[in-house]
Amino acid sequence: MTGVESPAPEPGHGLLRGRTAVVTAAAGTGIGGATARRFLEEGARVLISDAHRRRLAEHEAELAREFPGAVAAVPCDVTDEAQVRALFDAAVTEHGRLDVVVNNAGLGGTSDLVDMTDAQWSRVLDVTLNGTFRCTRAALRAMRGTGGGVIVNNASVVGWRAQAGQAHYAAAKAGVMALTRCAAVEAAAFGVRVNAVAPSLAMHPHLAKVTSAALLAELTEREALGRYAEPWEVANVIVFLASGYSSYMTGEVVAVSSQHP
Repeated sequence: MTGVESPAPEPGHGLLRGRTAVVTAAAGTGIGGATARRFLEEGARVLISDAHRRRLAEHEAELAREFPGAVAAVPCDVTDEAQVRALFDAAVTEHGRLDVVVNNAGLGGTSDLVDMTDAQWSRVLDVTLNGTFRCTRAALRAMRGTGGGVIVNNASVVGWRAQAGQAHYAAAKAGVMALTRCAAVEAAAFGVRVNAVAPSLAMHPHLAKVTSAALLAELTEREALGRYAEPWEVANVIVFLASGYSSYMTGEVVAVSSQHP
């Protein structure tokens, strides 16, 4: 299949001007990093977080050079409740309120179920599903008394579609989808919308390091466009869900994919 070339990124349009956002797992070149950049381009103040302190500091410095005064960083391991609380307390203390949260932290891996250990299963579930739960809970507590907000979770098409070697990751992402829907029903009463994106294949250097070339080629072949997504293309959909353009959407999981069966 001949791939379609990636388009050029769209410029910012001020869709998030004046809003304060937290983006987890935002250090580096993946979806979290791209989302932080797109939010800044759209006028938001952004608090980025990641468990990798060195990469987080480097990315904060890079973004601060382009968007002075609009970005800060707080290290956070989403498997640690105390660190999660500190992250959201910092956001509210610094800006007085919290408008948008993007739960991007997740952990993958490849192992056939018959060989998978309890530790492998539990680690992926704790970061990807339990971490999203902890951050969603903290976000709802911060937003409950301030007139509303938006939460966007990062799921995956694997939560819908089977893939060998991904039982732990698929189960976690399916859980994120269910968590999104339940949280949306509960949070509607105090003006908070909760949605999720479900990307298929968004390429970045870290993914290339931990995934075989053969599997990446196979996954790319499944895409109708004949190419993988750029992380900023997923971030664009997250911007839409975080903005007023999606004001009547909650409890939805939006596929960011050109994947065909």
